[in-house]
Amino acid sequence: MSKIIVLIGAPGAGKGTQARLIQERLGLPQISTGDMLRARSQGEDSLAEEIRAVQAAGKLASDDLVNRVVRERTARDDCKEGYVLDGFPRTPVQARMLEELAVEQHKSIVAIVIDIPFETLEKRTTGRRNCPVCGEIYNVFFKPPASDETCDRHPGTKLFRRPDDTAEKIRVRLQTYEEETKPLIDYYANSGRLFRVRGLDPAEVIYEQIKGVIVGEVGTVRLPQSV
Repeated sequence: MSKIIVLIGAPGAGKGTQARLIQERLGLPQISTGDMLRARSQGEDSLAEEIRAVQAAGKLASDDLVNRVVRERTARDDCKEGYVLDGFPRTPVQARMLEELAVEQHKSIVAIVIDIPFETLEKRTTGRRNCPVCGEIYNVFFKPPASDETCDRHPGTKLFRRPDDTAEKIRVRLQTYEEETKPLIDYYANSGRLFRVRGLDPAEVIYEQIKGVIVGEVGTVRLPQSV
């Protein structure tokens, strides 16, 4: 049975990097709810109008709205063999919605938490830079580009910093993550579908651990456990 991989981790834990590696090497598409909502808002139908209204009001998209967008996106052919979810579910309510979707799509769900100390996360996030062309992620502290503030893959392309990647905003986001995500982690731990990987390990080591979960080699990762 094909799998739905739920990647869980605080801002800066490396979910984006791992999702990209999984997509490139295992062929499972990365489904980022933030990217989906932004892309879907460019449409001309009623769903796009609803998303634009939420964005204009500065509100968070409702569980139902996010679920509809995820359902629509994962119905495409590229998701038939499985996919990686980044940013969904965020709550037990969304997790139950995903359970229904998994049954409909005849897929199993595996949740993987990337564990990392909050002190490291703060430095990772404030130092993060992205390429607007290929999406490559750099960090001025841990993984700087060869040429200052430009992409190694696309010479001359200026890297950008997300406007919310400031120390003050990061602390708020980490606190929100801690409060909102613990029930979700408990949800998957209680059903024996939660796996943990060490976020302090190099990206390649983390990827090999995650790959082990996806292909069923659970011996390469720590056993499921609650928190």
